[in-house]
Amino acid sequence: MTNFVKWCLSQIENEGSHDIVIVSEKAGKRLVGIDSIAAVVPGHYASSERVARLLKKLGKKNAAAYLEGKLPTSKSLRSGDLGEIIATSYVKEHTDYTHFVNRLRWKDHRNMAMRGDDILAVRENKKKKRLEFLKGEVKSRVGLTTAVLKEARQALRAANNRPSPHALSFVADRLEEQGEHDMADKIEKSLLKDGIALPQVEHFLFTFSENNPIALLKANLAAYTGQVAQITVGLYVDAHQKFIKAVYKKVIGDG
Repeated sequence: MTNFVKWCLSQIENEGSHDIVIVSEKAGKRLVGIDSIAAVVPGHYASSERVARLLKKLGKKNAAAYLEGKLPTSKSLRSGDLGEIIATSYVKEHTDYTHFVNRLRWKDHRNMAMRGDDILAVRENKKKKRLEFLKGEVKSRVGLTTAVLKEARQALRAANNRPSPHALSFVADRLEEQGEHDMADKIEKSLLKDGIALPQVEHFLFTFSENNPIALLKANLAAYTGQVAQITVGLYVDAHQKFIKAVYKKVIGDG
């Protein structure tokens, strides 16, 4: 748990029919935020079962070296990865989507970015007898800009506003490997047979920056003319790059 309520303040702003959640640090709670986020980072790069086996067989030093070898060393990739980790945690803690994967475990190389939808979460609406999908895009920048948000909006509108077939198949395969056979089959059925209607989709835009993003997010949503429901969250912290550096330093230091 990233314990947002312990170290963050949240306020809801409106843009037309859309809500925007703005999240910022509470005064004096920075270390709580760093510690809380650092605690969830390892699970995004390796499963707890894998690390536990290495601890048992090879000892703490070697298990720590294994995990450190998964962490990016590039500033820009650390920024992107951490934005995705925090965004995924937000979905877990603040929405009712039930199925997702920590996709950074399957990076080709620790200093390479992953392709495809940044976030893909799924829930089953039993009343309407259908799956529903959250398609998310994450942007982590020191200074968020209109151009960056335009890129995010383009990504969300790709694949006819729906999750990409690649992302759907990737999540289904990972859920299958984790024993979630029924949900994996239902995702593939939606992809291969039933199709996905726009009412089954929500877009999730998450930003992580040093500047307050409210004006930029309002303008971005005001320009949106589509029919897909929107979830928009902007987290901003002082000294964005120092915050990221402190989180990864804590992860490595804790082994």
